[in-house]
Amino acid sequence: MVCLVFSNKTNAWGFYGHRKINEIAVFTLPKPLFGFYKYHVDYIRTHAVDADSRRYMIKEEACRHFLDGDFYECCLPIDTIPQKYKDAVLKYTEDSVLAHGIVPWHIQTMMWRLTEAFKAKDILKILKYSADLGHYVADCHVPLHASSNYNGQKTNQVGIHALWESRLPELFNESYDFMTGLAQYDENPKLKIWKAYEESFGLVDSVLRVEKRVSLMYEDDLKYSYEKRGNQVLRVYSKAFSESYHQALGNMVEQRMRASIQLLGTLWYTCWVDAGQPDLENMPLEQLPVKPTEDDVPVNTPINDKMLGRPED
Repeated sequence: MVCLVFSNKTNAWGFYGHRKINEIAVFTLPKPLFGFYKYHVDYIRTHAVDADSRRYMIKEEACRHFLDGDFYECCLPIDTIPQKYKDAVLKYTEDSVLAHGIVPWHIQTMMWRLTEAFKAKDILKILKYSADLGHYVADCHVPLHASSNYNGQKTNQVGIHALWESRLPELFNESYDFMTGLAQYDENPKLKIWKAYEESFGLVDSVLRVEKRVSLMYEDDLKYSYEKRGNQVLRVYSKAFSESYHQALGNMVEQRMRASIQLLGTLWYTCWVDAGQPDLENMPLEQLPVKPTEDDVPVNTPINDKMLGRPED
């Protein structure tokens, strides 16, 4: 069977990217927090994509992964969007805010949840919220998650979402340097979260413009190729085109992954410190869930074949 699609159902950064970001962030943590996270690194890595799985179950999940900066701003700096969610709702109404994405605000919500889980020494929630926080932090570092032109659909570049976030890391990750140094406590993490988002917003034009320029060098039969994935043959961006685009972007993809890792470690560590630095060394181990927990998915919620809310590819 041949499927003329650009990839399988894609997630921001793909499965590889999200899991790698969560995994490497564990190794940025100072002692004694490092020991707890290292022991549970398999859970943190595996559940890095739970947030995307929920997009097939509850429509409210979609808006947590992006923010359409171009709805609010035409260029940098970002000085129109309130950094507090309640202020944004007062200014634009909640329906409008939700329609255009809430990822920087949702990261702050996840930090509060993780801090409360640390205070309660609730191992299941600590791990769940840590994994989810990593997902949203990673999404916040993706330029195409900062634009309403999230898949090039407005500029005749459909497929660029999977190209930048999944295809490039998949092909070139072995050349990336993910070492970022130890995480540090941050007294005002909100500023770092919004700085990360602002950097993503500032890169949108380059992501799109460079793809347009490189595409001029390739006819369709060279720009795309076919690869077997499981029992399907998929139309993907060719390795030659992907390499040209990757080189033209410089080290942008690597830098955004490194920045995700660094910020995630900082936020985990900050939540733990703000919770009073609870001793996690002797916490009892429990059977860990392998599916999204009940507080994520309403009872009797059906699982769909397609993402609910705004699609990405």
